[in-house]
Amino acid sequence: MIDAMLSRLGDLIAPFARADGPPPTELWPFFRWCLSGAWGVVGVAFAISALAGVTEIVTAFLLGAVIDSAVVGPEGYFVRNALLLAGFVAFYLMLRPVIFGASAAMNGLAVSPSVYPLVQSRLHRWSLGQAVTFFDNDFAGRIATKQMQTARAVTEVTSEVINVVAFTLASVIGSALLLITIDWRIALALTIWLGGYVVMFRYFMPRIRKRSKARAGARAMVTGQVVDTITNIKTVKLFGHADHEDRAALDAMSTLRDRAIDFGRMSTGFRFTLMALAGVLPVVLIGGAILLWRAGQATPGEIATAGAIAIRLSQMSGWVSFTLMAMYANIGEVEDGMNTLTPRWTLIDKPDARVLDRVNGAVAVRDVTFTYGREDGGLRDLTLTLQPGEKLGVVGASGAGKSTLVALLLRLYDPEEGAITLDGHDLRDVTQDSLRHQIGMVTQETAMFNRSARDNILYGRPDATDAEVEDAARRAEAHDFITGLRDHKGNTGYDAFLGERGVKLSGGQRQRIALARAILKDAPVLILDEATSALDSEVEAAIQQALDQVMRDKTVIAIAHRLSTIARMDRIVVMEAGRIVETGTHGELLAAEGTYAKYWRRQSGGFIGVEDVAA
Repeated sequence: MIDAMLSRLGDLIAPFARADGPPPTELWPFFRWCLSGAWGVVGVAFAISALAGVTEIVTAFLLGAVIDSAVVGPEGYFVRNALLLAGFVAFYLMLRPVIFGASAAMNGLAVSPSVYPLVQSRLHRWSLGQAVTFFDNDFAGRIATKQMQTARAVTEVTSEVINVVAFTLASVIGSALLLITIDWRIALALTIWLGGYVVMFRYFMPRIRKRSKARAGARAMVTGQVVDTITNIKTVKLFGHADHEDRAALDAMSTLRDRAIDFGRMSTGFRFTLMALAGVLPVVLIGGAILLWRAGQATPGEIATAGAIAIRLSQMSGWVSFTLMAMYANIGEVEDGMNTLTPRWTLIDKPDARVLDRVNGAVAVRDVTFTYGREDGGLRDLTLTLQPGEKLGVVGASGAGKSTLVALLLRLYDPEEGAITLDGHDLRDVTQDSLRHQIGMVTQETAMFNRSARDNILYGRPDATDAEVEDAARRAEAHDFITGLRDHKGNTGYDAFLGERGVKLSGGQRQRIALARAILKDAPVLILDEATSALDSEVEAAIQQALDQVMRDKTVIAIAHRLSTIARMDRIVVMEAGRIVETGTHGELLAAEGTYAKYWRRQSGGFIGVEDVAA
């Protein structure tokens, strides 16, 4: 029964509940956002911890009462003080353990295990909603570190507010009230000491918080630098730049060390001052109580009560101060995480955005300009239409605007001027997810997750059956090599993990898995961005028939440097400097003796060189 009750405590906070609105950019509103939906449980845990703090005062009171009862003499002691002694035993053996156990259960079972995933999931969801430029401008490892660092810091602050702040406030307030019953001057001495404690706290804590924030930023930069190096380890080795990457990492580590020393210098001063101040309290309270006893104004039991309170508060002051120092350090880390994770979304769905059902695939690009806010690059006054089921080839040298066109079709960016429609719907008027569900894509730089081959293919349609996954792999000429896969854990075939970004596969293998993913998705619009560039001629020939089947009844946009792969398209457009300079079929463009014809004649090995642009 007890196990069942304890298990239910873990369900008091929904650990993955969504937040209302965006994360605030100010500290305390940010905490409220992180903990929304959990405040009731946190409040109960706070109250029980405060009750545990009150037991410390009851302990001192009972100690004084027992000593005063013993001063009378031993004769008839147990009979005369039976009720007091029964209460003493019941308090220590029953009531106190139950209260402390309840406090530990609330914090250890109800609050901490659920608050971390609650905050982490909210920050992760918010980050996922950012435009691609958010991720382009930062380290992936740094963003991930900030999420985990901020969630951990919020959890620890919440936990310590319950464990320490509530407990301590109740203990201090109760101590002052109990000391007043002895003599108001003793209580006044405690109040003056607390004032000095607050002054010390207000001096050190903001400085500790500032240095902690700087240390957290330096730590995240080390993580980002190291992750960036490891992610690109093959490039590092190919260029022989291990020393260069080592220096970059050491520079980041050196900065972290400097920030850690700054933090340590301040914390050392804090601890010294704290210990000196903590030693004052027992001297003042016990000495004052003894003076009152000599004047006949206090009993031995009251001296013991004052002594118990003084020693307990003195010990507690160290514990509280170190905890508060850690809390302020965590608050500094929260602030540092906020700076990275709370920017507003720059690409959002309209409140009334429509969810697209399956479309026919009519695409229209009308007078679109998008230059990434720069003078050069991107698209300028581009107009292009595709009928449902039309197959369009796109040709152009690097920088011509091909990738920008694809990014705008996927609404990774919004046009600066003009509009793009799909079946007559402006892309800005539909939800981003429903738009991207209508588009399948295979790229030259194929992205793989460090998951199984099956999971990577299933990304195209997560509800597909194993038979459908294998059929898609067969059609993409991927089944045979997948069955021969084996990872370091012994998983084989479709269950084998592919490594980070698919590093265990060749470029051609990655493209075939990406093609299988697109086949499984079966979207009405298909974008092929150098989709067969990493395949050798034999595999490409084998896969071409599958591609023809996949493209049937779909609107296709195929970008290629290897012109033979798009020669059979219904129409081909040639792009230069963000504009369309030629359009027609393969035969028409060759006959026109323009840019496309020059590309076709000069092409060797399937690539368009820079010299083609200058020609």
